[in-house]
Amino acid sequence: MKVLLINGSPKANGNTAFALRQMAEVFAEAGVETELLHPGKEAIRGCIACGSCKKTGKCVFDDLVNIAARKFEEADGLVIASPVYYASANGNLVSFLDRLFQSGSFDKRMKIGASVAVARRGGCSATFDQLNKYFTISGMPVASSHYWNSIHGAAPGEAAQDAEGIVTLRNLARNMTFLMKSIALGKEAYGLPELEARVNTNFIR
Repeated sequence: MKVLLINGSPKANGNTAFALRQMAEVFAEAGVETELLHPGKEAIRGCIACGSCKKTGKCVFDDLVNIAARKFEEADGLVIASPVYYASANGNLVSFLDRLFQSGSFDKRMKIGASVAVARRGGCSATFDQLNKYFTISGMPVASSHYWNSIHGAAPGEAAQDAEGIVTLRNLARNMTFLMKSIALGKEAYGLPELEARVNTNFIR
């Protein structure tokens, strides 16, 4: 099994990276492979709604998004972690995710998704909700912990003092591992659920 970890912070070794390391340790203990991508430090432009990905199956801007799409397709789960800026996710990360989920033409159903918010104080719940929307529009079950998936810290390293946040993320990784293994068994026994053809409607016709 494999999980793709996304660090949405511009800081390679800040509190967001610390949060992902807590989960990676638990995944390793369970024999789950992890790979880390760091779009938070990149200059990621947003989606321009050109429609090119509908024809080619990849984004017209050939950057980290297309690399991530290939890794995402091979993974059993995806963890998105972001620092909180103005009670929402890092703008670079949002641009990255908009293009990743829009341009990736592969079936994302039943891949497990988990989001993690990292803040000095407030805005974690709003960021958590924002990130989960990428999963729930894609047929991806959302992994949860015993509390909302967040950890607190301002200066790099402060998150290590949030004992409750650390346990929350470690339990999240355990729950995610269980879900991935359970779904793998279910797919082997029953296959994926039948998917009816999508019907797109607009308010203006």
